[in-house]
Amino acid sequence: MAAVGTKPRRPGGAVPPPGPPPPPDRGSKPRLKKLRILFVLLGLSVLAMVSTVFGMMMAVSQDLPAIYNFAQYKASKNSEVFDANGEPIGTLTSNQNKILLNSGQISPNIKNAVVSIEDARFYEHEGVDFQGIGRALVKDIMSQSAAQGGSTITEQFVKNALAAQESRTLFQKFREAALAYRLERHWSKDKILTQYLNTIYFGEGAYGIEAAARTFFGEAHPGCGTPTDPCAAVLEPWEAATLAGVIASPSAYDPKFYPENSLARRNLVLEKMYEQGYITQTQFEEGTTQALPAPDDIEPPRLESEAPYFTSWLRQQLVDRYGAAKTFFGGLKVKSTLDLRLQGAAEEVVNSYLGSLGPTSALVVIDNRNAAIKAMVAGPDFEEKPFNLATLGHRQPGSSIKPIILTTALEQGISPETVYESGPQVFYFGKKGQEVFEVNNYEDSYLGSASLATATTYSDNSVYAQVGLESIKGGTRAIARTAHKLGVQTHLSTNPAMVLGGLKEGVTPLEWTYAFSTLANDGDRVSGTLAPIPGDSPVAYTEVTDKDNELIKDGDNDSIHTQVIPAGVAEEAKSILSSVVTSGTGTKANIGDSSQWGKTGTTENNGDAWFCGATEEVTACVWVGYADTTTPMTTEFEGGPVDGGTFPALIWAGVISAWEDIQSERALEKESEEEGDSSDSTYAPSTPSYSEPSTESSAPETESAAPTEPESSAPAPEEATAPESGGVSGGTGGAAAPG
Repeated sequence: MAAVGTKPRRPGGAVPPPGPPPPPDRGSKPRLKKLRILFVLLGLSVLAMVSTVFGMMMAVSQDLPAIYNFAQYKASKNSEVFDANGEPIGTLTSNQNKILLNSGQISPNIKNAVVSIEDARFYEHEGVDFQGIGRALVKDIMSQSAAQGGSTITEQFVKNALAAQESRTLFQKFREAALAYRLERHWSKDKILTQYLNTIYFGEGAYGIEAAARTFFGEAHPGCGTPTDPCAAVLEPWEAATLAGVIASPSAYDPKFYPENSLARRNLVLEKMYEQGYITQTQFEEGTTQALPAPDDIEPPRLESEAPYFTSWLRQQLVDRYGAAKTFFGGLKVKSTLDLRLQGAAEEVVNSYLGSLGPTSALVVIDNRNAAIKAMVAGPDFEEKPFNLATLGHRQPGSSIKPIILTTALEQGISPETVYESGPQVFYFGKKGQEVFEVNNYEDSYLGSASLATATTYSDNSVYAQVGLESIKGGTRAIARTAHKLGVQTHLSTNPAMVLGGLKEGVTPLEWTYAFSTLANDGDRVSGTLAPIPGDSPVAYTEVTDKDNELIKDGDNDSIHTQVIPAGVAEEAKSILSSVVTSGTGTKANIGDSSQWGKTGTTENNGDAWFCGATEEVTACVWVGYADTTTPMTTEFEGGPVDGGTFPALIWAGVISAWEDIQSERALEKESEEEGDSSDSTYAPSTPSYSEPSTESSAPETESAAPTEPESSAPAPEEATAPESGGVSGGTGGAAAPG
């Protein structure tokens, strides 16, 4: 018997053949199908990628002529600026900017400086620096930011050229890289660098290296700036480093307006030049000791404009948004918000009061409806003093900060009828209360007791110090938050003296006007998509069209509204502030408009004087003082001191009266047109009227013998004023000064 479990053998011991094979695995067919689909998709992807690359390369080939001709792009039409009513204001540049140099006319120092800070591997890569991109990517990952850039000089040149031609696409980064690679096959490194320097923006309206060299260092090299002796040819290493440092941010590194930033950046460039072997150690050490060009030695290309301060400020916004080449030479037509008739009237009003005196003035008028800037007086003479006092002049606001304190208090539920002691106040602060802040009214003149509303009318410092430092939850920090919500961009210090306007860094007339306009709009902060900071700054232009009058991309403004203060709070604050004009410290600003309100402000020793206020239609702030100093203005107003209730209030009244006259005249013009009156073709509007300088002695702004209620017919008291410095320590205090 065969053993159990063994297979029987055939005769002869042969092993029987194996049985039939098992059926095939049915799961293999779907797997094969998936592989086939995968291969098909892969093939299609490769084909799509090849097609895309081919299409992009074809586009690159089509773009090359535009890149080649970019250096000559400046020969096209200058861009023009118009006011809100279509009246021409001027151009954004001049023929002084149309300067092309060849390589031999440009100092090696500026070439080396630009390469060292912008593209250290410029002479090694082929248009695209993959090593630099990788290094930048690693640094971005390590710092969890996108601060590092990987663009080469060639890519920057291409980017500027494409932006100027308005031909950048969705694949712009790839396209720029491809163009940069192709360009380096056609041009030498030196030609690329030369054309880059000829077409880069250096700030101050200086487009191209020769315009920049003349602007910043023409004074240091007498005789340069001719076709045979260009200023760019004689730049010293430290001068070249200054200009090269500006390229990354022409506004932030401007040596005139931001010398500390510019100096640090210049020294960084010198360090890079030394590390890369472009200068010796001696040149590096000597270069870092050189002073930057003095503001008076910086001479920008002449700006052809009826409103040069405004146009200069507008120009930088356009450069930031559209690029320098398109802004200057793209034949753009920019519709600004400025009203040339109001601008002329404002300048005339200021000149009528201050033309023969030492102080100067800055003012801004904003349309409440759309945050449009209608007028900007920013200095006495742009050619002599191009510094824009309206946008860059940080001055102590004095008691003009009190509407912000009042708004904060009302928003926190503090009643305007809350009564405070009006008398000398002492506040302790700092470590263990060892520092003292003393507050006194001018000439130790007090109300005895006063409500918050009454203290606003007569600008009582002692009451407002108690409100700001004791009643308001969060104190000065809460006040600063309110200011920023209203639209103030400057960081406000939170020292005790800030409740009297004694800030460590002052505010500009532009941002102060904008903050007051938010209050005028019942807490609605109005801005626009074309504002410098969309949603949080006023608007300077509303439309940009090309040379064919077609709207360009991102060339149309849309209003932005943000409710930052409850409407009821703002309305109550304005109601209280109206008493300042009718019976308080700002009566000289009264033009008889029932909707108007405002606040005076004067700093210690009468170094700064303000009036800020609004009507239903517009908001304006006026500052008066000495531009470069805080010189006390003790005799300039008819032999007496200048305070917020004198020149600033009078100028405000004159400008706002002119605005209302202009609006009335335009309404008549429109009515005549609608009626088809044939006389409208010869209609000549009268010159806007304004208040003449007062011949009466000024009503003082702080209380000397003040009534207890704002309704009183007694003379308005003189305003208590803020310490000139924001810092307070030891026995220094907040004693008030005139104005």
